Amino acid sequence: MTTTIDIKGPLPPSNDTDVADWRPEDEAFWASTGRRIAYRNLWISVPSLLCGFAVWGMWGIITVQMLNLGFPFSQAELFSLTAISGLAGATMRIPASFLIRLAGGRNTIFLTTAMLLAPAIGTGIVLQHKDWPLWSFQLMALWSGVGGGNFASSMSNISTFFPKRLQGTALGLNAGLGNFGVTSMQIVIPLVMTVGLFGGFGGEPMTLVKDSGWIFGKIPAGTPTWIQNAGFAWLLSLVPLAALCWFGMNNLKTVSPNTGGAIAAFLKIIWLYTLSFVPAGVGLYLYLPAPTGLGVLNMWLAMPLIIVSTLLVLKLTAFGPMKESIAKQFEIFRNRHTWALTLLYMVTFGSFIGFSMALPLAITVIFGVSHVPDASGVMQHVLKNPNAPSALTYAWIGPFIGAAVRPLGGWISDRIGGSIVTQIISALMVVASAAVGYVMLLAYRSAAPEQYFLIFMVLFVVLFTASGIGNGSTFRTIGVIFDRQQAGPVLGWTSAVAAYGAFIAPVVIGAQIKAATPQLAMYGFAAFYALCLVLNWWFYLRGKAYVKNP
Repeated sequence: MTTTIDIKGPLPPSNDTDVADWRPEDEAFWASTGRRIAYRNLWISVPSLLCGFAVWGMWGIITVQMLNLGFPFSQAELFSLTAISGLAGATMRIPASFLIRLAGGRNTIFLTTAMLLAPAIGTGIVLQHKDWPLWSFQLMALWSGVGGGNFASSMSNISTFFPKRLQGTALGLNAGLGNFGVTSMQIVIPLVMTVGLFGGFGGEPMTLVKDSGWIFGKIPAGTPTWIQNAGFAWLLSLVPLAALCWFGMNNLKTVSPNTGGAIAAFLKIIWLYTLSFVPAGVGLYLYLPAPTGLGVLNMWLAMPLIIVSTLLVLKLTAFGPMKESIAKQFEIFRNRHTWALTLLYMVTFGSFIGFSMALPLAITVIFGVSHVPDASGVMQHVLKNPNAPSALTYAWIGPFIGAAVRPLGGWISDRIGGSIVTQIISALMVVASAAVGYVMLLAYRSAAPEQYFLIFMVLFVVLFTASGIGNGSTFRTIGVIFDRQQAGPVLGWTSAVAAYGAFIAPVVIGAQIKAATPQLAMYGFAAFYALCLVLNWWFYLRGKAYVKNP
């Protein structure tokens, strides 16, 4: 597709994919040329990001079905698969936030979309073998983190195409519609597991030992299930999407002046992504219990260790033009707004992706059994609940609404200011999170926990709605405070740290369920939201705010 720069005056040379002149703040340029190019790249970016979210988040659904199929792993081990995928995706966002400047938007989005084929195929293979060791499933969960990394590069890329006045709307559309990957995955995977999608090439089905479900209701035990399709099904979309990225997107040379040829750009991407796997793998080895790891670190030590070591590896191993580019982008860490907005984005996106990962298995564990005392009065949590709601029927609702309202959050923030919106949703999340904790407490003490399920889901929908709106408002604030050169890396960095919510939520909720105190997890989240509410007011809303309601 040829890019035509339709303005007067001499311009640097451009080719079919590399745009050498880009001035979105120039209204004449935007109207004649920029708008068309920007929106074409946006509409290709959205489905690619959607598939990235789907591959990254699929272990939240896969683990539920592994439990229903009788895979020989404990609840804690299944929660660990979801947490590993979440941690890997968050860690890979750190190098991904630098990829656009180093390798170019078109080169980066094409290759990172094509990379999703590897974990999709690998996951489909391991899921056909119940007798394979836990580490093989953990490896695939780790590899699925590629999909999580794509968000940072995608958002960084789209931010460079649009003028500041449209940053909230454009980023809200890209992220909000891309976030539908979580919902799409939660709807599509239960559906494709009911059919032999690839015939003899897709492997043999397994038989459910417990009731399962999909969006239209329960699926009874004894039903044949192709769990491997949870991975294989994404091949049908990833192959054409990769081609669309290659032939339809652009590199902006004003943002990425030294990408080199396509092969050189690809090698940079592969190099940085490979480097990110090293600290993630080492950190997980120190965190995970035997026999997979050493179990010498808790989550709150492992996570910052992985983040810091990833940054150090990137800085120390960079060479040539990469070294200078990464050094320039590290300048964002000198700005206090980088750190404030990192915490605020943990409230919004961290909650969205964390609850998306943890909710399906939490529903199964909390509402799938009857909680009754034994003869000595000790509460037991093993008796099957015949009236249990299916997680696969309901878990998609919250992420669907959260993704749907994200563009709305950006649109509202463009009109009244991002920080006002962030303040309102933070207050709402404090109340909703504390209320969810209390409902969890009641359900986990009840022989008929299903009586609390409706209010449980309503409150979680409130949390997802607030976090979705807040995603748009926070990104609007970043787009206003930072200049065009720094906004992309800041967007990538904040999204990387916030994505650790996909690691934190499954671990915290899983640990508190194991301790028979699931409510404490939600009370802890409520306290964090309250602290960030004060932080947002101090930085952006008080009388002498650093930047007033950006």
